[in-house]
Amino acid sequence: MAASPVWSVDPRTGKQREQVAVEATAQEVDAAVRAAHAAREALTDRTVRAAFLRSAADELEAARDRLVEAADAETALGPVRLTGELARTCYQLRAFAGIVEEGAFLDVVIDHPDDTATPPVPDLRRYKIPLGVVAVYSASNFPFAFSVAGGDTASALAAGCPVVVKAHPDHPALSELVAKVIRRAAARHQVPHGVLGLVHGFDAGIELIRHPMVAAAGFTGSVRGGRALFDEAAARPVPIPFHGELGSLNPVLVTEAAAAERGEAIGAGLAGSMTLGVGQFCVKPGLVLAPASAAGDALLKSLTDAVSDTDPGVLLDDRMRDNFLAGVTERTRLPEVESPVTAGAGGEHTVSAGFLTVPAERLTREGAHDLLLEECFGPVTVVARYTDEAEVRAVLSRLPGNLTATVHLSSEEAAGQGRGAELVRELTPLAGRVLVNGWPTGVAVAPAQHHGGPYPATTSTSTSVGGTAIERWLRPVVYQGAPEALLPPELKDDNPLGLPRRFNGRLEH
Repeated sequence: MAASPVWSVDPRTGKQREQVAVEATAQEVDAAVRAAHAAREALTDRTVRAAFLRSAADELEAARDRLVEAADAETALGPVRLTGELARTCYQLRAFAGIVEEGAFLDVVIDHPDDTATPPVPDLRRYKIPLGVVAVYSASNFPFAFSVAGGDTASALAAGCPVVVKAHPDHPALSELVAKVIRRAAARHQVPHGVLGLVHGFDAGIELIRHPMVAAAGFTGSVRGGRALFDEAAARPVPIPFHGELGSLNPVLVTEAAAAERGEAIGAGLAGSMTLGVGQFCVKPGLVLAPASAAGDALLKSLTDAVSDTDPGVLLDDRMRDNFLAGVTERTRLPEVESPVTAGAGGEHTVSAGFLTVPAERLTREGAHDLLLEECFGPVTVVARYTDEAEVRAVLSRLPGNLTATVHLSSEEAAGQGRGAELVRELTPLAGRVLVNGWPTGVAVAPAQHHGGPYPATTSTSTSVGGTAIERWLRPVVYQGAPEALLPPELKDDNPLGLPRRFNGRLEH
């Protein structure tokens, strides 16, 4: 049977634009993985890796106009948003280049022999080495930052791991263009083009995770798809690490005092956050605990006005649109669920934003309303109105893991008076990033960033954004009693590479 063609589709019309490629066969997946495996040696030199990453950023910037045009044609995210996302992607590549040059990620530790210790300590030298070929599964909602040249790819290459990307079907033409750009950057440093492989097709994604030369995988997408790949990774004869970002509700708690102090501003801020990018951000606030009081009413009025003024938008594909409409309908039919602004079809290919309200008491016990504790991808959120702190605690105790959790406090609570600190502590077990008096949409690329959280937000304790994302693709190794002449330069006493390290218990910069 011939492989199925891969088409570029315009989400504004639902029509096919052009045939981009064909779905990869098992043999083609095997060839891509083997080519990546063969390219490992070219990434051994950290100087080459850093230069390659910077060249990749340069090449992406040089091709910006063409890339943004291609991305907009397949995602309808708009030139402004896409230009910013491409800039973020280039910044991320350069940031990892700096991390590679610094070398702290290698975690070099050297302990000389100590016969006086109990038990005696032999000569031990520890650092981290790359795992090998990394499979990257692109996301639909960030065609640059979480796709072919995104964070998983950038951090894997920085670690010294070649990559094979499974392209997302929502932007196949863009994926091909970006892959060519990255390979052009690789060629500038005599790095084989196989260092970045690209395959299309559902079956190709399964073949990729099963390939014996794939050493780890990164995924951003749905709970269903991510869990299926996670199970495949665990079921292999040799299981591999699978770092998946799956789904997140991103709860928000608004205290009574915060609502009384600035309820209108909180309502407007919530509207902006939940409708940003037509609600297609992984950190969109999907559940808001707000007081059932006059202050809470003012918050809801502000939210109603702002959401009502939001223009309809295009989702990334028809399947997502259908799932969004079905999800909203199913939730709206639940008892005591009201829809002050009804989310739904805004046109043949667009959706309109809205939100639902429900008494928080409905969420304190198991039942049909558990559906409201699941992510609904698109411009909708649920406002659960609580009458006392007991309801808040009961709802929080039932929430799954999240990427973010947010609390809005009054100025006095934020200054340490009242329950502010206690609420922050209560939210901490729920998420990888806890926000106070802010909104979760917008994930800064910074050394201290953590983009991950308890399952189902992610399948590991790692981050996919920020400098420490590189740690996912490394493993430690220790050499014991190895003569100096046999050691890699990273572990020699005279530190020829000038690496930060811990030497005989003392931290050296």
